[in-house]
Amino acid sequence: MRYAMIGTGMMGCEHIRNLKAISGCEIVAISDPHQPSREAAASLLPSVRQFSDYREMLAQVELDVVVISTPNHTHLDVLCDVFETGVHVLVEKPLCLTVAQCELAIAQESATHRDGRVVWVGLEYRYMAPTARLLQEIELGTCGDVKMVSIREHRFPFLQKVNNWNRFNKNTGGTLVEKCCHFFDVMQLIAKSQVVRVYASGKQDVNHRDEIYNGERSDILDNAYVIIDYENGVRGMLDLSMFAEGSTNEQEICVVGNQAKIEALITQSIVRIGRRDGWSLGVKEVVVEQPEDVVPGFHSGASFLEHVAMQRAIREGTKSEVTLQDGLRAVAVGQAAHLSIAEARPVDISELFR
Repeated sequence: MRYAMIGTGMMGCEHIRNLKAISGCEIVAISDPHQPSREAAASLLPSVRQFSDYREMLAQVELDVVVISTPNHTHLDVLCDVFETGVHVLVEKPLCLTVAQCELAIAQESATHRDGRVVWVGLEYRYMAPTARLLQEIELGTCGDVKMVSIREHRFPFLQKVNNWNRFNKNTGGTLVEKCCHFFDVMQLIAKSQVVRVYASGKQDVNHRDEIYNGERSDILDNAYVIIDYENGVRGMLDLSMFAEGSTNEQEICVVGNQAKIEALITQSIVRIGRRDGWSLGVKEVVVEQPEDVVPGFHSGASFLEHVAMQRAIREGTKSEVTLQDGLRAVAVGQAAHLSIAEARPVDISELFR
């Protein structure tokens, strides 16, 4: 498979390292208008063709798969151009900034669709070893009927990106779109139901408050609580702090059903299972790890497994495991949460689809 990368910053290079470790594929071209990023990627691929304009690359190079890892606010335009070529596509999260933009991207894919094309959204957290094991236990019925899902992410601040694009809501969609779409995707997989309503409280309390770029002050929030109601009665909650570096686990997922409680702890890579009918015997604790051949990377091997799964879908003619609709639903929760914060009220998810 002949790959091209559009966007060769931190995540673009992450994808390059993963693809280099997978047999049966080759990265033949890269594109990025930022020369230092392009040169960093080219150092990993000495013979690769380089372009500053991705449209020239699409016109000149024969490709099978394109990976898009550009800043969030560019996704819609880049996607629409790539869809015209008919190639397979992996687009990094979030799909777009808003529900309306996601719907435009989905319409463009439908208008240009070719049989067998795989379009994949980079919601890698599904493939982290503890998360994957938790999802497996839920499928096996360990929890019984799921009633409550809570996710805590206590972590470090946003990393610095080219031209500091990630310091502004207008470029990212807001923290609850940019960062937390991962978690809203995982919650939906667990709840197995559609979102009805979102309540949120959040603020920019600590990080980036005094940062000014081209006369504009950073407005990206750094902490929030988000509560989600699902159609089937499941309730979800996100607890986010981006000034909590001193945490044993960056992420903790807790699922409670009528038969058991399951926790996935990241970065300890532990899954705990406590059954109601065996509470006196204590909690079962399992250390989970990715297979030995997985490239660890920024997401503990999840990006590597994502590429392996996508290539399998392409070769076998099966559907994407992480669809544009999945990307849309994750963005919708984040957008609703930001609206809830701005207007200090619950937001019905239907408001975003009018």
